[in-house]
Amino acid sequence: MSLSVSVIATVLNESESIIRLLESLKAQSRPPDQVVIVDGGSTDGTLAVLEAYAKRGTLSLRVLSRPGSNISQGRNAAIDAAQGEIIAVTDAGVRLDPDWLQELVAPFADAYIQVVSGTFMADPQTPFEVAMGATVLPAPSELRPDRFLPSSRSVAFRKEAWRTVEGYPDWLDYGEDLIFDLNLQERYGRFALARKATVYFRPRSTMRAFFCQYYRYARGDGKADLWRKRHAIRYATYLGALPALVFLVVWHSPWWLLALACGGAVYTATPYRRLSRMIGSLSWVQRLYVAALVPCIRAVGDVAKMIGYPVGWVWRLRHRSEISPACQEIE
Repeated sequence: MSLSVSVIATVLNESESIIRLLESLKAQSRPPDQVVIVDGGSTDGTLAVLEAYAKRGTLSLRVLSRPGSNISQGRNAAIDAAQGEIIAVTDAGVRLDPDWLQELVAPFADAYIQVVSGTFMADPQTPFEVAMGATVLPAPSELRPDRFLPSSRSVAFRKEAWRTVEGYPDWLDYGEDLIFDLNLQERYGRFALARKATVYFRPRSTMRAFFCQYYRYARGDGKADLWRKRHAIRYATYLGALPALVFLVVWHSPWWLLALACGGAVYTATPYRRLSRMIGSLSWVQRLYVAALVPCIRAVGDVAKMIGYPVGWVWRLRHRSEISPACQEIE
């Protein structure tokens, strides 16, 4: 007997992109048995768009309004209202491959599988977004099943597993899917990986939007006490190693510039490798432009993280009583 599947999402001010998500859900080769979308208090007409779409009846869509809810609270509300045994999670602002849901739920034929990781790829619309996608989004072929923690743009799990780990952490506004993943991983072990369950995600279109995105991610890391070593290495590099190399270049020997260049080459090697597969349709001027953007995007993202992480840590110290005991133990 086939398992029932509910697709859920939470949205806020996505009137320009929500139809693209809904239409790609309608076009799935394995249609969802139900779609539940929570609106977190949109002011741009998103809720009206969703309600009008639900009335058409072309998709089994249930719309819930939860003004003021954060992403975790919205997802938990949607999952609580969902009737499916399997919950597939995605986001507004994405386009789903027609076989996304079919590929994502197929592994659940094995009764022991509790969580399936989907994948996502850059869906750039401008040269800037090409550079952004190459710099920040891993290709599905790069993913290691033993280490990959899926974004909630593309993941599925049994509803009972969601109950067991007490859902998404409703005290956390960004980085919530990582905490949820870690709780699931601790309880159930390694996730199945469906490499062909692809979501196409449009990267941020401006450097300011990207800075805000990574600031919020890092603030979430600080709130959740995630990735201490990664952040420590970043601070040590930018506040210690990099100034030291610059000092050596200026005051000791220009040969140290070689070490600086080698470090930069290693740091940008993966983005440039991805970029080489994405620039076929660009002119030579555009190729030079996107190539020059890669180290800039890397640096801006790192600065955003270094600013956001301590802000999250301060919040954690002030609100520790609001964090569930299980999440306090995650390092």
